[in-house]
Formats: sequence, C-alpha cells, structure tokens
Amino acid sequence: MVNPSFKAFGSKAILIEWPPQISETILLDILLFKQKIESRFKGFYDLTTAYNSLTIFLQNPITDFDKQVAILKNIYQTPIRLSNLDHYVWQIPVCYDLEFGLDLEFYLKSKNLSLDQLIDLHTKPLYTIHFLGFLPGFPYLGGLPETLNIPRKFNPSLNVPKGSVGIGGKQTGVYTMESPGGWYVIGKTPIPFFDVNLKDPCFLKAGDKIKFFEISKDDFYKISNEIEKQNYLVKMELYHA
Repeated sequence: MVNPSFKAFGSKAILIEWPPQISETILLDILLFKQKIESRFKGFYDLTTAYNSLTIFLQNPITDFDKQVAILKNIYQTPIRLSNLDHYVWQIPVCYDLEFGLDLEFYLKSKNLSLDQLIDLHTKPLYTIHFLGFLPGFPYLGGLPETLNIPRKFNPSLNVPKGSVGIGGKQTGVYTMESPGGWYVIGKTPIPFFDVNLKDPCFLKAGDKIKFFEISKDDFYKISNEIEKQNYLVKMELYHA
C-alpha cells in the first residue's frame, strides 16, 4: 500500500496523487480506493482517475479541508469487502495496412523497423487500460514495448479518423472518434469503442486488458459490415492475474 498525497483542487474538489509513474500496482491501489470512496464517502458527484491520481468532485465547497482529508485517510487505511472488480481481456482486431496507417511509412523509417516487426511487437503485449480520457472512451494503455516508443508529433494532425490506432511517447491507444491528435497512426480497428446511443456507451473500463491482433484489409471491411448489421461481438474473457 502506498501513501498518497491529498491536495485541494479548487473549492469543490480534492486531488489525490500517487508516485508519478505508470504502474499496475498504483492502478490497483487507485481502483480499490475509488471503490472504498464510493461506498463510504458522502457528498461527491464524480470520481475521475488517471495514471497516478484520483480526483473527488464535491457537491459543496470545502469548509474544512483537514477534516475531509482525515476522513479519506481513514477510509484508505480501512479494509473493505470489495465487489465488482472483475476485469476482462478484450480482443481487438487491427488492420496495419498503409490505407489506414496514415503515419506508418514515417514511423517505420524513424524506428528502423519493418512492418512485420512492428506488427509483431505491437500485438505481443497484453495492454492494461489505466484510464479513459481525452476523447470519450479513449483508452490510455500501459505495456507498450520500449522499442516502439516515439515522441509525439511536433505538429499534431488536424483530423485523425475514428478507430485509428496510434502511438505517442510510451503509450498506445485508439481514437474513438474523429479528432485532432499528436500520436502516430499505425493502423485502424473497425471496433467502435464508444456509442452514445447505448445504455453503457463504452464497454471498456480502467483495469481491463486489451490484446490487439492483426487482420487484413478484407477482414476489416467484413467486420465493419458485420458491426453495421449488429452481427459482431468483441471477443472477451475474464482476466486472471
């Protein structure tokens, strides 16, 4: 267990921070604390997690910060019977064709990699979703091989297509809708990660895992057609550590 720090974040929020690193141990600690807060802390309307932080958004302005922190520290230290912490492994198809990999040629040249090497390296890890953000449902994934790390673009692209799979810094992720973006696009998935018309718009959550697998361009369009007809289900299984 790590002892996080507590800071006032404006007049109606508390920022809780862990050491500044991408760590599954820290992620688990954040998710456990989040569930404890949900069951034992009153007066908040939202909880937001990131790589090494948890922000509590309060319904009313803070009148006694030290008292609130004391309550939260007690909650953090108190054991609790946890529930609904099951996590899943989602199998996500990706087409690494030049038609979809808008930055593929530049990326391969910059990293001195062949396409086969990139695909092998990118599909090998079991990535961990640390949090969702930037765009609705956009997964920030930990576990990218160091060989694939690359600084973000100096000049971001103005229009990155929905479904684009990108790499930026030490991270990889999927653009859930068309958007400007500074990551290098190496492929595309036909899977929609966010649908505002669904009761649960995003099927992913922090702590889940993603496993990418390669598909051809023909398979991409076939799966896209199946999704349009609601005949395709993303393969998933319960994650066992």
